[in-house]
Amino acid sequence: MQASMTRWAKRLATAAAGAAIALAQPVAAQSILRDAETEQLLADMTRPIIIASGLSPANVRVVVINDPSINAFVAGGQIVYIHSGLIDAADTANEVQGVVAHEVGHIVGGHVPLQDQGYKGAMGISILSLVLGVAAIAAGGAEAGAGILAAGQRAALGSLLAFTRTQEASADAAGARFLNSAGVSGRGMLSFFKKLQNQEYRYGVDHSEGSFDYTHPLSSERIASLTHDLVDSPTWNAKPDQPIEDRFKRVQAKLRGYVNDPKATLVKYPASDQSIPAHYARAYAYHLSGYPDQAASEAAALVKAAPHDPYFLELEGQILLESGKPVAALAPLREATEGSRNQPLIATTFGHALLATDDPAHLPEAEKVLRTAVARDDDNPFAWVQLGTVYERKGDEPRTALATAERANLTGDTRTALISSRAALAGLPQGSADWIRAQDIMMVSQTAMDGQKGKRRK
Repeated sequence: MQASMTRWAKRLATAAAGAAIALAQPVAAQSILRDAETEQLLADMTRPIIIASGLSPANVRVVVINDPSINAFVAGGQIVYIHSGLIDAADTANEVQGVVAHEVGHIVGGHVPLQDQGYKGAMGISILSLVLGVAAIAAGGAEAGAGILAAGQRAALGSLLAFTRTQEASADAAGARFLNSAGVSGRGMLSFFKKLQNQEYRYGVDHSEGSFDYTHPLSSERIASLTHDLVDSPTWNAKPDQPIEDRFKRVQAKLRGYVNDPKATLVKYPASDQSIPAHYARAYAYHLSGYPDQAASEAAALVKAAPHDPYFLELEGQILLESGKPVAALAPLREATEGSRNQPLIATTFGHALLATDDPAHLPEAEKVLRTAVARDDDNPFAWVQLGTVYERKGDEPRTALATAERANLTGDTRTALISSRAALAGLPQGSADWIRAQDIMMVSQTAMDGQKGKRRK
């Protein structure tokens, strides 16, 4: 967990998402939220669905994007992106499972590459029918030429919209099939579509002529087509996985505490609520509001309830660290790291705390912890920053340069990645693992730079 951002780590997303054909736009600057407990929960609750789809859970990731809208999408590869607003709006983990099943249907169906055949641009496939917007093109002027042109545009657009609606219906059917095969109730899928249906009515989406003008079938159509497959399945009455549901309430509360307005969070989770989710939410709300003592008190209540829970200990250590008490943060963060079996995000926070003490005696442990973290999760720019700090303090300039190159490569800073990888190559033992890695980054960065120059010349 990145220290500068209260346990929820942000980094720029390289994915591109879309809403409507008329409104779709790349979102290269959307921020991804990373949290150890959340990522583990999403992996656990979606594993049966992914296995049922024929994909490997090791290759499919569910990623949370900091966006208040109710949405989820895929944008190529085997990554499902879920907006924080969707998790906030969900009543149960089962509803989120239904969303993920639908998105996995898009992955299995190869719909993103197929969509590129229908129109250009890196637009993701979104589950939400509401904000996919009305894409009808009005005839406009009274002149015959304008009317003919508008009709031609509408015909072309209608063909494209039909193409995407077919994909959506296919993903719905596949998602229902995956849920049934996995033994997961489809109640959540239907209840979530009913939520979307209510949103459509709230915002005045016209249902009178069906979904001809939409990229997605209307929620009412989706509910009607899915009800038979889901309700008649033996898994329809499957009991909820209560441990998963309990964990979901924890994650949902901490997410609300982190991304929502603190005042709203404190209203939703008043002091009279002494549940675990409420302590979680208030800890974040107080911490973000600049009340470290109150935040520490909420974290202490969590640790008292479960003294060895690594996520509670991580929160306690994070609050201490960001309150300017890195030495005090070491004990809970060390136990959290060990208790989570060196979970990379937690270990990165521990490594940062070791460095924040400014005690040279902690450098060897920080290096060990951070090297383990990047070995298990190299897609974390903050971890590379911390490891680079270790090497800098040790006077190891080549490995400092390599860590900078790794960080720059992840964040899309091609020029820095190229310069730093060259500097690392000049000082690392030729043929070593670090030297080979620096060479790889240099070659990738040089190719990217050459490509950028070629585009400018055009």
